[in-house]
Amino acid sequence: MQRARRRLVGVAIVAAAVALAALTLSPDRVLARLAALRSQPAVFAAVVAALYLVRPLLAWPLSLCSAVVGYGYGLVGLPFALAGVCLTCLPPYLLGRYASGDTESGVLGRLGGAGERFFERTGGTRGVAAARLAPLPADPVSAGAGFSGVGLRSYLFGTFLGEIPWTIAAVLAGRSLDRLTTAGLSGASVELAVAAGVIALLVLAGPAYELLRDRRRPHQNVSEQS
Repeated sequence: MQRARRRLVGVAIVAAAVALAALTLSPDRVLARLAALRSQPAVFAAVVAALYLVRPLLAWPLSLCSAVVGYGYGLVGLPFALAGVCLTCLPPYLLGRYASGDTESGVLGRLGGAGERFFERTGGTRGVAAARLAPLPADPVSAGAGFSGVGLRSYLFGTFLGEIPWTIAAVLAGRSLDRLTTAGLSGASVELAVAAGVIALLVLAGPAYELLRDRRRPHQNVSEQS
């Protein structure tokens, strides 16, 4: 119990650090510095890579970083953006794995159990990919996957697959910008969100059908015996 409390205190400290960083660092100021480095591709790449590493502490959306890549390199930067997405989603995932230890009971235990049952039905890769395709915040999805015990390989592959449409859209949006600002980079289109949500539902259609079939099977057996 004491070990679980220490883990939760550690998670709370990290969350407080994230909130403090988000409140004290101005996104527009950071983006202005990045825009000034656009004429230096190597330096720009190093700074953007560092930005992906600290993005969870800044509480920035993934699309913002991907759009910065599009602003600096255009569509050629798409592989770099996808690699950055996988990299920047690791800290919340690892935090979830850390917090999952010794939380078999209580609210956290029930949440972890629900997540484990979900990923048992869908499989780690499919479940993560569907969650990424759905218009959900990236970091809670990452932490939830780690908390539910999804393997690292399945998590990274699911993240890569699920983030492809969002990353392409963000890179294209950044490519078309003349000036790098948070206002110009904000938000994905409603059409993309709806389309990605529909794809996520289709990805989960098979496991959902199997779940319904398994739940109906005991009732069918009872009716046959009677």
